[in-house]
Amino acid sequence: MEIPSKYEPKKVEEHWCQYWEKNDFFTSKPDDREPYTIVIPPPNVTGVLHMGHMLNNTIQDVLIRKARLEGKNACWVPGMDHASIATEAKVVAKLKEEGISKAEISRETFIKHAWDWTDQYGGVILKQLRKLGASCDWKRTKFTMDDDMSASVIKVFVDLYNKDLIYKGNRMVNWDPEAKTTLSDEEVIYEERQGHLYYITYPIEGSDQKVTIATTRPETILGDTAICIHPNDERYHHLKGKNAIVPICNRVIPIITDEYVDLEFGTGCLKVTPAHDENDKNLGEKHGLEIIDIFNDDATLNSYGLHYEGKDRFVVRKEITKELEEKGFLVKTEPYTNKVGTSERTKAVIEPRLSDQWFLKMEDLAKPALKAVMETGEVKLFPDKFKNTYRHWMENIRDWNISRQLWWGQQIPAYYYGDGQNDFVVAETKARAFELAKSKRPDIQESDLKQDPDVLDTWFSSWLWPISVFGGILEPDNPEVNYYYPTNDLVTAPDILFFWVARMIVAGYEFRGERPYENVYLTGLVRDKQRRKMSKSLGNSPDALQLIENFGADGVRVGLLLSSAAGNDLLFDENLCQQGANFANKIWNAFRLVKGWEVADMDQPQAAKIGLKWYTARFQQVLAEVEDHFGKYRISDALMSMYKLVWEDFCSWLLEIVKPAYQQPIDRKTLDMVIALFEQNLKLLHPFMPFLTEEVWQHMKERSVEEALCIADWPKKLESDKKIIEQFDYAKEVIVGIRTIRKEKNIPNKDALKLMELTTSDTSGKLDAIVRKLGNIEEIETVGHTVDGALSFRVRSNEYFIPISGAIDVEAEIQKINEELKYTRGFLQSVQKKLSNKRFVDNAPPQVVELERKKAADATAKISTLEKSLASLS
Repeated sequence: MEIPSKYEPKKVEEHWCQYWEKNDFFTSKPDDREPYTIVIPPPNVTGVLHMGHMLNNTIQDVLIRKARLEGKNACWVPGMDHASIATEAKVVAKLKEEGISKAEISRETFIKHAWDWTDQYGGVILKQLRKLGASCDWKRTKFTMDDDMSASVIKVFVDLYNKDLIYKGNRMVNWDPEAKTTLSDEEVIYEERQGHLYYITYPIEGSDQKVTIATTRPETILGDTAICIHPNDERYHHLKGKNAIVPICNRVIPIITDEYVDLEFGTGCLKVTPAHDENDKNLGEKHGLEIIDIFNDDATLNSYGLHYEGKDRFVVRKEITKELEEKGFLVKTEPYTNKVGTSERTKAVIEPRLSDQWFLKMEDLAKPALKAVMETGEVKLFPDKFKNTYRHWMENIRDWNISRQLWWGQQIPAYYYGDGQNDFVVAETKARAFELAKSKRPDIQESDLKQDPDVLDTWFSSWLWPISVFGGILEPDNPEVNYYYPTNDLVTAPDILFFWVARMIVAGYEFRGERPYENVYLTGLVRDKQRRKMSKSLGNSPDALQLIENFGADGVRVGLLLSSAAGNDLLFDENLCQQGANFANKIWNAFRLVKGWEVADMDQPQAAKIGLKWYTARFQQVLAEVEDHFGKYRISDALMSMYKLVWEDFCSWLLEIVKPAYQQPIDRKTLDMVIALFEQNLKLLHPFMPFLTEEVWQHMKERSVEEALCIADWPKKLESDKKIIEQFDYAKEVIVGIRTIRKEKNIPNKDALKLMELTTSDTSGKLDAIVRKLGNIEEIETVGHTVDGALSFRVRSNEYFIPISGAIDVEAEIQKINEELKYTRGFLQSVQKKLSNKRFVDNAPPQVVELERKKAADATAKISTLEKSLASLS
């Protein structure tokens, strides 16, 4: 097989994607092996690959590929979320372009358009994940709107309703006026925004008196049904029991008293608008106030808005302020910063609104999930700093608003048989609902049943994901769910810890009586070098696919992971991807070097024998490190350990040790061992760099399908020879000392040198063959004294000398050493002066003092070496 001169990711990656999938390497079926299961956090069907997806899925792929190499039955289930709000918005926009309004077509027609859109545009991200190298079991791809997935959702709803855990109630909800649906509390993002506080006077009925209130939302005065004062506020005692008149609409409203009023805010008077504020609603219920909703579902004003009817709330805010000022009701305005709720999906400002919605009682359901993380440790969070956040949310959990005013999604299985709010039955099918309804109203016809038009929150389907992808809701005892569930690891971002992670744990204990997964690896957010969150609006988010095009999938994977510790934000820099691409090229060039050597049947050189023994020990040492890092979910640390092993130890040291002389062959034993160790390196690197490693592996020799790297065996962990690692570390320091002198004195590498050591240590002498080869040393001699006419360097406690007579200008060297001595003595004197200052030593941090002492010790040792070099030259 011809080896290309350079590694070209574009040519390689598509080939191996097809090869792996064609041979079903990623397909999993239950067998007698230990299962290792990951379910993908399903991206939105509307989604395209971004940096967060790249990071998240690379980590999952690393874990799944490692498990596959370890001989486990690795199953990574891919899929997509139907994303009710986002998808419906896309379909509505597409219809609008075609001149079609959602309001003008039937639900069935709209759903058909939604499926057409999904078939045409959906799932792009899964194709893109293939380019990244994601080794999912693509035959298992699931969609939250698949028939079986939807049936699972409906079955769960009915089950929870029958357990009296789901109820319908008129509540103040978070209304998204752009998506025209309610949102759960967790889908509302609060942002600090600069606004104004408007001071408005209300006339007192039957008098010339006025009362002033302060509000941030002057447009809502049209929905006011009371003014509230604190019962102990002496400023307003004279207003008790009186009525006020709302400006512009001239509605007469009562002045009520309640201790809820904050005496310090604004004027101490509160306007009460029960339809548009949660706290006002509570006051309204307590005092029996009228409820007036002034908004349409798109946050334009309705008929209660009088001459503002049909105008947007923010337009009305400006116009009503002007009208209030013109009519003498606006006293003043002040700048005011407050927190404004926005939709996590559409970014629209949320409108508090009273609405009939479906809710799931969460307090009791949350208890097993709280215990699993905080007490028993059945579910572990990595890093565990998120446990306190998890605890706070679970201990303060509120009922989950699970209904959405949309058409795309699982339609709520509640069927109305009458006009009353409670004239409904809940059933999995309309036929079953008809049976239940007949028991309540015998004369009813099936055609009289009207299904609730709302759909369920998207998260209400995805909270079942680890169970439903294996059919565990519809068939709780099927072989697949019994084998693969609970899953092993979940990799996701902290921002959906509540939306999804916590709810899956709740569902696991409620519907399976056990955890959905053992470990949750929480990645950080991907930020730019300035620590800004990456976003399209800032223009700081690179095109994920373009990165793969520029640097290759392996280069991008390495670049992402080298800077990504669990739970910590990743400061992304494209240079990291270049570093990954450079690493791929380094490995490829090392492979070409090894395969380019001619082989001969000859004795193995001592240097090669020692070098191979050392690298074998070093490999085992790093393998143990890697296993430890994986066990603690320190994925980036595991990669860094291997990066250093391959780049430095294998390429820079071992290959130099075993490399034959120019145009000379290598002995067969050494070559075989080098290739075997190279293959071990590829196994370790494969989870991180699947394309490059498979390409090199297949070029090593002819291999059958069954010998593909992605299904090879993970290296076995053996005892590492620590002694030879210590000896080699010492030898490296000696070689570095020799190379430093060569570089400083411009002595060519081809010129052999003589090396003298002051004493022979057990450590140094064992690896003389390595020192001779890599330092180009023709002779190593032990001496008992300083050597004249030689340059010296120190390795730990031993002194080394290299005679250089005739190789350099002695007079110039003496001058250079004297200059360096003068500088180093001056530096030592300044450090000693600092250390002799008792105030500094007593008050500076211990690590600072220790650093200064080390500087002094290093300077002293350097002065000693320079003095000896000077003496030998004089």
